[in-house]
Amino acid sequence: MQTFEQIISDLKNRQFKPIYFLMGEEPYFIDAITDYIDKNLLKDDEKAFNQAVVYGADVDLGQVINMAKRFPMMSEYNLVIVKEAQNIKGLDGAAEGNVDPFALYAENPLKSTVLVINYKGKKLDSRRKLAKLLDKEHVLFESKPLYDNQVGRWITDYLRNQNIAIEPNAAEIMAAHLGTKLSAIVMELDKLKVAVGESKKITAADVERHVGISKDFNVFELQNVIGARDFYRSTLIAKHMGAMAKHSIIPDIAVLYGFFTKVMILHSMRGASNAELASALKVNPFFVKDYQLAARNYNLTQCATVISILRKYDAYAKGIDAPNTDDAELLNEMIFRILSC
Repeated sequence: MQTFEQIISDLKNRQFKPIYFLMGEEPYFIDAITDYIDKNLLKDDEKAFNQAVVYGADVDLGQVINMAKRFPMMSEYNLVIVKEAQNIKGLDGAAEGNVDPFALYAENPLKSTVLVINYKGKKLDSRRKLAKLLDKEHVLFESKPLYDNQVGRWITDYLRNQNIAIEPNAAEIMAAHLGTKLSAIVMELDKLKVAVGESKKITAADVERHVGISKDFNVFELQNVIGARDFYRSTLIAKHMGAMAKHSIIPDIAVLYGFFTKVMILHSMRGASNAELASALKVNPFFVKDYQLAARNYNLTQCATVISILRKYDAYAKGIDAPNTDDAELLNEMIFRILSC
């Protein structure tokens, strides 16, 4: 199965396949591949007679196959884009043998047609004939969500591909606050690209100014000052975060849990180089020093205690055995317990 980067590279070299079956939970990559084909396969004056964009709720499988079998008019290609294709009955390859019309078409497609299937939120059964055929002869792509610890690196790579640099802490601040929904992240990055203009570098101050995430009062900074056992800064940041409208402690707990889990890993790697630590922790080498400082301030037993505290307050925040306190109070109390362990 090809990666997103491999697919885009082939498309840029105008190496097209008859079928692109784009499936999975992360819509960003599916939309990005589809948009590239939409904008680059045909010239504008070719699209009127040679491009069809339909939605799964409005067509059946037979209609899609018939559109794919049309020959182009005064163009090299005929383009058919099917959005929300997960709504089309019979497209999942569940039918076996010669009764599966889509598999039959995939075995002998019209070479002048590029058929793009957007199959969001679901994926084909890789054991079935259709999935194997698409993977071997066409493009079968599964768009997977990023893990939390992958988002900062993805932001850096996304901007680097557009010749824009971003400070490591700025990328991590955005990752911590924007989650893993890439379409929302890209929207904010596009705003930042316009804002920084010709400077071609995004700083934490730019993120604070244009995205509204404070470079000084955020959970990423909070984890570092807790790691440093800086009681004053920890309580100051927690107070500022707790004062924000509709602030939830649950994402903060998730970030701190990840941080102390990595500190425990670091304890097991005494003598390892910074490069080895960065690889094992799956963080930018720039941040290894923060984990090393935390490891000096929290031994292995204390890290285990911190994780136990985080689990307890995660339950409180979700209403389990919850005391009669709001999230701001819970955050301050949790931090006090962590720093006191």
